[in-house]
Amino acid sequence: MEADTIDFINMADGTREEYELLDRHYRRFSDALPDRLMTHLSLLSGDLMGYKIDRFQHSLQSATRAFRDGAEEEMVVATLLHDIGDTISPENHSELGASVLQPYVSAKTHWIIKHHGVFQGYYYFHHVGGDRNARERFRGHPMFEPCAEFCHRWDQNSFDPDYDTMPLAAFEPALRRVFARKPFGDHVGSV
Repeated sequence: MEADTIDFINMADGTREEYELLDRHYRRFSDALPDRLMTHLSLLSGDLMGYKIDRFQHSLQSATRAFRDGAEEEMVVATLLHDIGDTISPENHSELGASVLQPYVSAKTHWIIKHHGVFQGYYYFHHVGGDRNARERFRGHPMFEPCAEFCHRWDQNSFDPDYDTMPLAAFEPALRRVFARKPFGDHVGSV
């Protein structure tokens, strides 16, 4: 019977067999990523933080709007997960969410999620002492308009407690398909 753990305590001392064992464990762990993401999304529920709906409902509502607008499947999933970083990194949640998505989505989708925080600021930064036009530093970038559109159509307007929001279960098959893709690799900067 094969051992379920490795013997080495320094990676430099590992054998091929040990690394093959670790790879099998890693693949099982990696295959369960959609389950962990759905669990992590639920951490956004509960605290309204002053809004009429919680961040979980906001995420579902944003994804519902993207779905109903006919967005590509990976964009619907990215929209669902766009604020997933709020629970552990509120100040740079956009970058965290984009990092989770990066290996599985196009460079375009990654860029939009990575920068949505500064683009979303157009709607409120000026009310809290910031520069609502901070997004202008990206003017001329090919993703400027798609990111502005993402925020306008699906993010800034998704705080409505009366909106007919789809449940998480409706997005689960798409989330599983996107995260079952072979990772694209490092494509940051290719857009």
